[in-house]
Amino acid sequence: MNFSWLEDFLALAASGNFSRAAEERHMTQPAFSRRVRALEEWLGADLFDRSTQPARLTAAGEWFRPQAEDLLARVGRLPPQARATAEANASTLRLAATHMLSFSFVPRWLQSLEPHAVLGQVRLVSDVLQHCEALLAQRQVQFVIAHGLAGASGGLDAAGARSLAIGSDWLLPLHAPGAPARALLGFSDESGLGRIVRQVLGAELAHAGLQPVFTAHLASVLRSMALDRRGLAWLPQSLVHEDLQAQRLQVSGPAHWRIPVEIRLYRDAAPLGVHAEAFWQAAEKLAAGSRAEPLRVGE
Repeated sequence: MNFSWLEDFLALAASGNFSRAAEERHMTQPAFSRRVRALEEWLGADLFDRSTQPARLTAAGEWFRPQAEDLLARVGRLPPQARATAEANASTLRLAATHMLSFSFVPRWLQSLEPHAVLGQVRLVSDVLQHCEALLAQRQVQFVIAHGLAGASGGLDAAGARSLAIGSDWLLPLHAPGAPARALLGFSDESGLGRIVRQVLGAELAHAGLQPVFTAHLASVLRSMALDRRGLAWLPQSLVHEDLQAQRLQVSGPAHWRIPVEIRLYRDAAPLGVHAEAFWQAAEKLAAGSRAEPLRVGE
């Protein structure tokens, strides 16, 4: 018996129309009719009275309808239950982090966690925030590390994820000496940093006369373009502190263009399993013991 036959049966039971049900199930009517007949042969009973228009359920069909609904519901619950069971006993930590944080923050932060937790095997996925969010929603990863606007909720917060501030940073408007004053180097829509800039300054920048000349989702790419005197870019201070000290890049614009951000660890609100929960508790302990004043501009 093919479980898709149950969906065919329920589609036909809802309308009694073979053509409409076949279209709903994305197949030709002859193929759909053969599948319904195959289910009836497997059960050993006619489920539909085909002498009427629309077709009506027989007594056996009326009995089978709730059985089919229950079977499909139970089958649908199996994958998440299997994943939850596997996750509860998993020893591999699955993290996703935005590209910049993957190489600039995560290795150092994981090292600082080692005295507080047995990390074991760690699998890190580096991607844009939009894809990291999808991985967490699909439970393909247990945690996401990304920038968030300080003191404000973001997309993952709105989706019900729990978060923990594990670091601080600034998004600074930067340009190289001699760069065009109104040329904007911007983040693409998939970028979490770009999302923050648009949330805080989107309306203002639209009226500030800045002209977008280049877009990318990697902060490192925008940094290279800014150093090449191509325009103004909002970049994390942690990425460009050496450029600031050497005066290869300079802060531009009014003071409120400097955006304080947090580095956050996100997780699903549901239980994650023993190993992942121990990791979360260690991260909470480390964050509580290392809370300090936010990074100052220029540090």
